[in-house]
Amino acid sequence: MTIQELMEKRAKVWETAKNFVDTHENENGVLSAEDNAAYERMEAEIEDLTKAIDRHRKAEQREKELSQPVNQPLTGKPYSGKQEEPKTGRASDEYRRAMLNAMRSNFRQVSNILQEGVDADGGYLVPEEYDRRLIDVLDEENIMRGLATKITTSGQHKINIAATKPAAAWIEEGGALTFGDATFDQKYLDAFKLHVAIKVTEELLYDSAFNLENYIITQFGSALANAEEDAFLNGNGTGKPTGIFDAVGGGHLLGTLTAAIKSDDVLDLVYGLKRPYRKKASFIMNDGTLASLRKLKDNNGAYIWQPSYQAGEPDRVLGYAVHTSAYAPKDAISFGDYSYYNIGDRGTRSFKQLNELFAGNGMIGFVAKERVDGKLLLPEAVQIMKLKVTE
Repeated sequence: MTIQELMEKRAKVWETAKNFVDTHENENGVLSAEDNAAYERMEAEIEDLTKAIDRHRKAEQREKELSQPVNQPLTGKPYSGKQEEPKTGRASDEYRRAMLNAMRSNFRQVSNILQEGVDADGGYLVPEEYDRRLIDVLDEENIMRGLATKITTSGQHKINIAATKPAAAWIEEGGALTFGDATFDQKYLDAFKLHVAIKVTEELLYDSAFNLENYIITQFGSALANAEEDAFLNGNGTGKPTGIFDAVGGGHLLGTLTAAIKSDDVLDLVYGLKRPYRKKASFIMNDGTLASLRKLKDNNGAYIWQPSYQAGEPDRVLGYAVHTSAYAPKDAISFGDYSYYNIGDRGTRSFKQLNELFAGNGMIGFVAKERVDGKLLLPEAVQIMKLKVTE
């Protein structure tokens, strides 16, 4: 079944569930035990279809990545009347081939071209083509990298924030001018180290039929993306980035609910955000939280959650896009413009081979490392609503 067919089926189940509730609720808006069980089965089917849609999307992306040529990619362009400038350094095809040959030979065959990328501790920098493709994996797996502003830093990055702004004032004709002050605050993006390590057998490494390049990129990229997303959402700034849900450096806390969430609470969250930020705003929440929002209606009796009918488009609540993450807290919802969350990548990622550590087991280890920081520059650009925790 295709993604579009799954989405159409999910939409039909949702319409059936809505009609079921509308026709089976009593005058107090309560379902009988039997009807409630039937509705929960429909809810479970919607959940299963949503997971199937996400699974198919990831499978399509992986298939697209794995279908790319590996051994001899086409690097030339059609003749346009002028000679294309050759790639040099880590961007050269020679460096890329030398990197793969070194890895497949357990780094016994290291050509001189690799010396252009020698790390201070004996590791080998990833060729530039590899680094861009690893970025692609991180973008696909990490919702925050698709919503935030990404920059590359070479040192501690200082960002100026307008703290106070000048205000206009009326004066009488011939009256004296009044002068205000414009002050600025500063935010700093540092660099925290993140790494992932795997072990592979020598037989797997030497097997030329195995797509070693895509395997390493995909596995390392997914692991880094998961760790990053957790930090970008929940990090406290100690040894890791500061997340948008952090109580100190995260978004502005609108309030804490003392009862189950209602549609009016979601309206308060949306309109509690200043109008300029609402233009590009969206929700971030846990999958379990979204399940509870599906049952809510507005004052006109219409459901505030609307499933996506088109592949590639997110579901919406009150007309705003909804992004779900397994790492989002179950007791909070965020709504805001996440372009004010800055992700600073310090340089490029690096691979390092562990030649001797697992030699007795006939295995070779590989480590990918990166240095990254993330911080919300304007807390008022993101509103957080704390939910009542139900046991």
